[in-house]
Amino acid sequence: MRLPLYQIDAFASRPFAGNPAAVVPLTAWLPDDLMQAIAAENALSETAFFAPEGEGHRIRWFTPACEVDLCGHATLASAYVYFTVLEPRRTSVTFQSRSGPLSVSREGELLVLDFPSRPPVAAEPLPGLAEALGATPVELWRARDLVAVLDSEATVRTLQPDLTALARFDEFAVIVTARGQEADFVSRFFAPRKGVPEDPVTGSAHATLVPFWAQRLGKAKLRALQVSPRGGELFCEAKGERVAIAGRAVKVLEGTFFL
Repeated sequence: MRLPLYQIDAFASRPFAGNPAAVVPLTAWLPDDLMQAIAAENALSETAFFAPEGEGHRIRWFTPACEVDLCGHATLASAYVYFTVLEPRRTSVTFQSRSGPLSVSREGELLVLDFPSRPPVAAEPLPGLAEALGATPVELWRARDLVAVLDSEATVRTLQPDLTALARFDEFAVIVTARGQEADFVSRFFAPRKGVPEDPVTGSAHATLVPFWAQRLGKAKLRALQVSPRGGELFCEAKGERVAIAGRAVKVLEGTFFL
């Protein structure tokens, strides 16, 4: 069996920036354990698979360790492959997923994700979290992920968490965030329990960060920076029960999986 494979840098305008995702378009679904093995072989934070379903497509995402219910950058990467390789005349695509329908539209150089909004609720302090992060959160919030609000962009940028200690917390992931200096807000994303020590740019995290900062800053349209070492830029808008998350993408690798 031969499978096409693409590696896309999502939320980036040049190679070696943003968040790399592997994309494997399928004509029919593979066994789950095989898709998990492919994701482990790729050793990227996410590998996306999509296959025809009805009149559209269904998308699934795997880290090297497990399947996840929502992933932004790998959806952006999949849409990039769809628009540039499979259906270059199309300007929109809708993927069915475990988180419901996810549409992506092409608007010039930007690909715009339409995602469910996941606003967080206030959380109680967690003993040992400040020591694991290496900084004391000003506030704690929770949606799918734990959200630790820090005192400044500089603290977010220079954070060096103890990932082994962070993995002991029963959380899908920990987002650290603060008000930005040049952008509206900044963030970083750590998911060591899920095989992702630090994710370079995380679309799904912004399903929580956008409604949080939109309410906090009193504005619907937001520019966000994920200040990981690779870094990424996201153009976001809060739309009630949905959020728009836009960015650019670049193809850096194309090949074939032999199975």
